[in-house]
Amino acid sequence: MTTQTILPVDSQAVAQASKARQEPEWLTDLRVQAANLAGSLELPKLEKTRLDRWDLSSFGTYREPQALASVSELPEQVKTLVGDTNIIVQRNSGAVYQTLSEELAGLGVIFTDLETAVREHADLVRPYLGKAVEAGENLLTAVHAATWSGGVFLYVPKNVNVEIPLQALFLSDDSAASFSPHILIVADTNSSVTYVENFTSIGTGASLVQNGVTEVFVKSGANVHFASVHNLTEGVTDLTYRRAVVENDASVNWIVGEMNQGNSMSDITSILKGNGSYSDAKVICVGTNDQKLNLTTRAVHFGLSSNSDMITRAVMRDQATAIINGITKIEKGATGANGQQTERVLMLSPKARGDANPILLIDEDDVKAGHAASVGQVNQDQVYYMMSRGISREEATRLLIYGFLAPVVSEIPIAKLEEQLQTMVERKLGQ
Repeated sequence: MTTQTILPVDSQAVAQASKARQEPEWLTDLRVQAANLAGSLELPKLEKTRLDRWDLSSFGTYREPQALASVSELPEQVKTLVGDTNIIVQRNSGAVYQTLSEELAGLGVIFTDLETAVREHADLVRPYLGKAVEAGENLLTAVHAATWSGGVFLYVPKNVNVEIPLQALFLSDDSAASFSPHILIVADTNSSVTYVENFTSIGTGASLVQNGVTEVFVKSGANVHFASVHNLTEGVTDLTYRRAVVENDASVNWIVGEMNQGNSMSDITSILKGNGSYSDAKVICVGTNDQKLNLTTRAVHFGLSSNSDMITRAVMRDQATAIINGITKIEKGATGANGQQTERVLMLSPKARGDANPILLIDEDDVKAGHAASVGQVNQDQVYYMMSRGISREEATRLLIYGFLAPVVSEIPIAKLEEQLQTMVERKLGQ
């Protein structure tokens, strides 16, 4: 099977679809360029993972979204995932509901779907769209750039601190509809914001590919907290690139829960461009059945005295397999940089497989870098100790698993989302 038959993109159809949605000419041109690139690009080459063996045939087609009057009109399974204000809801191909408080709007905060933003805020969107994750990187990024729809645009002006988390819900409940949102966040100088998103799906298990991209631009002195939970059903193949460009004395904090039922590829990258820039990434995943997971967390240091921390925790059961990559790259000239990473995989069955790959690429002398990695089973000595205190074997194992995942779960910035993630872990582990 060739990539051309997996991901066909027709530039003429892309142009017609863009014009039908009344997108600006500059965006139509970008989409057509990406569609033309797709014909010459290959799928990304991942560590010990053959994407060409995954089901990448069902990207769906764009379907006009139907607006909702309130979140109460959402399906019962998901309406509790978001609050009533400062939210965006995308259902399948596009946004169906959004609110922003008058207070935040008065401060100049923009929080809207990206399709609206390219028309109404082109001066803010155009300099950043497709600049962190470029269309020409591989076949997936090219197809995304040509066909994305819906998405989120979040802009925080200089010196504005947004204390209330902004939320987005991405729901797929029609496997025939495309589902490839693009999230673009720009935090201007000395601003701060917390953004929380939830990807979920409801359906019969029909095949669908979620091909999503997130771009985050953190200006000097700014601070972005980004939390994401993906909980897509077995029929959905989840392919997600998340990338941040971090300038002087700025920081980005990633908290990601990969709780999908189907095959998943996740790439989280922080480009530490500025002096004193900082990145912290915490990722958990739980693999079950015959899932195949490939998760990469990366920090690329350019700035002087830049710092990065990465923690990935994976729990695998049944016949699931996970490739966990941690990459710290310190470029020449990044004097005083400090990059630390930890990857740990806990296997709950003899047929589960986990591979933790810590990678340090150092091109500068005056730096600090370290890594730790482990793959193993539940510590039976700890289980026996807890049993000696009157705790059952099942409860002891459960507590040890939650303790293993706690460094990430406890960092979720919204209590309701933290509870949701805890419930997902219990469900996937059959507890």
